[in-house]
Amino acid sequence: MSWRTRTADDRTADPAGGKLARQATASLAGLLAERGLSRKDLADRMGVSPGRVSQILSGGENLTLKSLAAVADSLGARVEISFSEPSGTPATPSPSPAAPLPVTTGAPHRDS
Repeated sequence: MSWRTRTADDRTADPAGGKLARQATASLAGLLAERGLSRKDLADRMGVSPGRVSQILSGGENLTLKSLAAVADSLGARVEISFSEPSGTPATPSPSPAAPLPVTTGAPHRDS
Protein backbone atom coordinates (compact mmCIF):
# COMPACT_ATOMS: atom_id res chain seq x y z
CA MET A 1 0.00 0.00 0.00
CA SER A 2 1.27 3.46 -0.84
CA TRP A 3 1.80 5.94 1.97
CA ARG A 4 -0.35 8.33 -0.03
CA THR A 5 -3.38 6.05 -0.11
CA ARG A 6 -6.51 7.95 0.78
CA THR A 7 -9.19 6.59 3.07
CA ALA A 8 -12.90 6.75 2.31
CA ASP A 9 -13.23 10.08 4.13
CA ASP A 10 -10.25 11.49 2.13
CA ARG A 11 -7.70 11.44 4.95
CA THR A 12 -4.20 10.26 4.17
CA ALA A 13 -3.68 6.77 5.57
CA ASP A 14 -0.93 6.36 8.16
CA PRO A 15 0.39 9.94 8.27
CA ALA A 16 3.16 9.08 10.75
CA GLY A 17 4.50 6.35 8.47
CA GLY A 18 4.28 8.65 5.47
CA LYS A 19 6.19 11.37 7.27
CA LEU A 20 8.89 8.92 8.29
CA ALA A 21 9.18 7.58 4.71
CA ARG A 22 9.49 11.13 3.36
CA GLN A 23 12.19 11.95 5.93
CA ALA A 24 14.13 8.82 4.98
CA THR A 25 13.92 9.50 1.26
CA ALA A 26 14.81 13.18 1.69
CA SER A 27 17.85 12.17 3.73
CA LEU A 28 18.84 9.66 1.05
CA ALA A 29 18.37 12.21 -1.74
CA GLY A 30 20.54 14.64 0.21
CA LEU A 31 23.25 12.01 0.63
CA LEU A 32 23.20 11.24 -3.10
CA ALA A 33 23.48 14.95 -3.95
CA GLU A 34 26.27 15.40 -1.39
CA ARG A 35 28.22 12.59 -3.03
CA GLY A 36 27.42 13.71 -6.58
CA LEU A 37 25.63 10.45 -7.37
CA SER A 38 22.63 9.97 -9.64
CA ARG A 39 19.75 7.55 -9.26
CA LYS A 40 21.36 5.44 -11.97
CA ASP A 41 24.62 5.38 -9.98
CA LEU A 42 22.71 4.13 -6.94
CA ALA A 43 20.87 1.54 -9.03
CA ASP A 44 24.18 0.25 -10.41
CA ARG A 45 25.67 0.02 -6.92
CA MET A 46 22.60 -1.80 -5.60
CA GLY A 47 22.27 -4.10 -8.61
CA VAL A 48 18.68 -3.00 -9.23
CA SER A 49 16.92 -1.08 -11.97
CA PRO A 50 16.78 2.72 -11.98
CA GLY A 51 13.00 2.31 -11.73
CA ARG A 52 13.42 0.50 -8.41
CA VAL A 53 15.55 3.37 -7.09
CA SER A 54 12.86 5.81 -8.26
CA GLN A 55 10.29 3.80 -6.28
CA ILE A 56 12.47 4.00 -3.19
CA LEU A 57 13.11 7.73 -3.58
CA SER A 58 9.49 8.60 -4.33
CA GLY A 59 8.56 8.32 -0.67
CA GLY A 60 5.34 6.64 -1.76
CA GLU A 61 6.46 3.15 -0.87
CA ASN A 62 6.41 1.32 2.42
CA LEU A 63 10.17 1.15 2.87
CA THR A 64 11.45 -1.89 4.72
CA LEU A 65 14.46 -2.01 6.98
CA LYS A 66 16.00 -4.41 4.46
CA SER A 67 15.62 -1.94 1.59
CA LEU A 68 17.04 0.90 3.68
CA ALA A 69 19.94 -1.31 4.77
CA ALA A 70 20.61 -2.29 1.14
CA VAL A 71 20.74 1.37 0.10
CA ALA A 72 23.03 2.27 3.00
CA ASP A 73 25.31 -0.68 2.29
CA SER A 74 25.64 0.26 -1.37
CA LEU A 75 26.65 3.79 -0.35
CA GLY A 76 28.98 2.78 2.47
CA ALA A 77 26.65 4.56 4.87
CA ARG A 78 24.63 3.44 7.88
CA VAL A 79 20.99 3.76 8.87
CA GLU A 80 20.29 5.07 12.34
CA ILE A 81 16.92 4.53 13.96
CA SER A 82 16.02 6.03 17.30
CA PHE A 83 12.90 6.68 19.27
CA SER A 84 12.51 9.98 21.07
CA GLU A 85 9.86 12.27 22.44
CA PRO A 86 8.32 14.66 19.91
CA SER A 87 9.57 18.24 20.14
CA GLY A 88 7.87 20.13 22.94
CA THR A 89 6.66 16.98 24.69
CA PRO A 90 7.98 16.50 28.22
CA ALA A 91 9.82 13.24 28.63
CA THR A 92 8.09 10.65 30.76
CA PRO A 93 10.51 9.34 33.36
CA SER A 94 11.32 5.72 32.75
CA PRO A 95 11.19 3.33 35.67
CA SER A 96 14.51 2.87 37.38
CA PRO A 97 16.13 -0.47 36.73
CA ALA A 98 15.93 -3.07 39.46
CA ALA A 99 18.96 -3.27 41.72
CA PRO A 100 21.23 -6.12 40.75
CA LEU A 101 21.04 -9.18 42.92
CA PRO A 102 24.20 -9.98 44.88
CA VAL A 103 26.16 -12.88 43.49
CA THR A 104 28.00 -15.16 45.85
CA THR A 105 30.69 -17.57 44.90
CA GLY A 106 32.45 -20.34 46.72
CA ALA A 107 31.19 -22.76 49.31
CA PRO A 108 27.99 -21.87 51.18
CA HIS A 109 28.44 -20.50 54.70
CA ARG A 110 27.38 -22.92 57.48
CA ASP A 111 26.38 -21.88 60.97
CA SER A 112 27.92 -24.13 63.67
